[in-house]
Amino acid sequence: MYAVTVTFTIKEGQMGSFMPLMLQNARLSQAREPECHQFDVCTETDRPNEVFLYELYSNADAFQDHLKSAHFRSFDAEVTDMIATKQVCLYAQVVQ
Repeated sequence: MYAVTVTFTIKEGQMGSFMPLMLQNARLSQAREPECHQFDVCTETDRPNEVFLYELYSNADAFQDHLKSAHFRSFDAEVTDMIATKQVCLYAQVVQ
């Protein structure tokens, strides 16, 4: 398995527009990508402008396929101006 975490800081006033697009991207990733095994979207009321993702793929190539998918490219283009910061971490070894 190959894990990806992403932490977004969303610009003030943009969370209401960002979240529906984020949730749609997560749903489509799991529905359309057989090698996307998990796609969790996490928030915390104490950090109202933060969104944390935990994604599991079969391997690094499957994650690259995700980045090339039409639904991801559309999501990425729509939310770019809503994001203040974005941190991506990749993990090649997942122990279960």
